[in-house]
Amino acid sequence: MHIAPFDNRNAPIVDTNDACVPLNYFNIVKLKKGESFGYAVPGYETCIVPATGLIDVSVGGFDAKNIGGRGVDVWDGEPEGVYVPTAVEARFTCLSDTAEVFIAGAKFDEVLEPFAVRADEIDKVQYGSDDTKTHRKIKHILGQKQHGRVGRLLVSELYTVGAGGWSGFPSHKHDTDNLPHETRHDETYNFRFRPNHGSGMQMLQREDNKPGDAYHIVDGSTICIDKGYHPCAVLPGYEMYYFTILGGLSQRSLIQNFQETHKDQLHTIPGILDMVAKFK
Repeated sequence: MHIAPFDNRNAPIVDTNDACVPLNYFNIVKLKKGESFGYAVPGYETCIVPATGLIDVSVGGFDAKNIGGRGVDVWDGEPEGVYVPTAVEARFTCLSDTAEVFIAGAKFDEVLEPFAVRADEIDKVQYGSDDTKTHRKIKHILGQKQHGRVGRLLVSELYTVGAGGWSGFPSHKHDTDNLPHETRHDETYNFRFRPNHGSGMQMLQREDNKPGDAYHIVDGSTICIDKGYHPCAVLPGYEMYYFTILGGLSQRSLIQNFQETHKDQLHTIPGILDMVAKFK
C-alpha cells in the first residue's frame, strides 16, 4: 500500500491494528521551538527518532536530553532515538527552530524499560557496490546492539550510496512464520530524496516469477508491506533514504526469505551477508 505525502497534522499515518500492517505503528510529528507533543500507544512499543531538529524526551520518570540535532535533512548527521515501552506516556519538546520527528512502533504486550540510543551507539553496515547498482548504507537505531532490551521492534535508516541504484535486492520477503527459514515481520517505510524533487519505484511481487505491482514513490511517500518480495529503486542522479519499521509476529529477529529466482545474486553483492546478519 502506498500512502502519498499529506499533512497528517501530527496524527498517526499508520495507526494501531492497521488493516495492511497490523504489527506496525507510524507517526510523523512536526513542531516549532518550545512546542511539545505527548502520546501513549496501548499494545505497541515505540521509538522516537528526530528526522531533523533537536528535542528533549520524557518517558515516565526517564529523561533524555538533546536527542537528534540534524539540520536541514536526514543526510545532515547521525540519527538518535529513544525507546518507549508499551503504553507508557512519552512527551517530547522541540529545542531547535523546528523539528520533524518519526514515531515507529510494533505490537508488543510486555512493558520494558525506556532508554536512549545516541549517535555513537548506532549499528552501521554498508554493502553492495556501484558496479552492481546495489550500494547502500544502513544505520540501525534499534538493531542488534539493543537486542534483549526491546520486544519486537526493529528501527533503521537506509541510504542509497551514490546516485541511482537498487535497494532490497536480491528480492526477499518476510510474511510467514516458517522457522527457521522465514519470520513474519510487517514493514513500513517513509522515503526521502536528495534533491527532494527526486523519486523512485517500490516493487511488490506476490509470487515468484509472477507479475506484481509497482508504486511511484516521492519525497514523503509511505509504503506499507504486508507480504511479497519488495525491492525498490531510485532514479539516476538522485539519492534515496527510507526510514524503516519492522514489527515481528512471534520474535524480534528477522529472517528474510530470498526469492529463489534471484538467490544466486547473494554471492555477487559485496557484504550483503553481513547486512542479513545485522538485521536482528
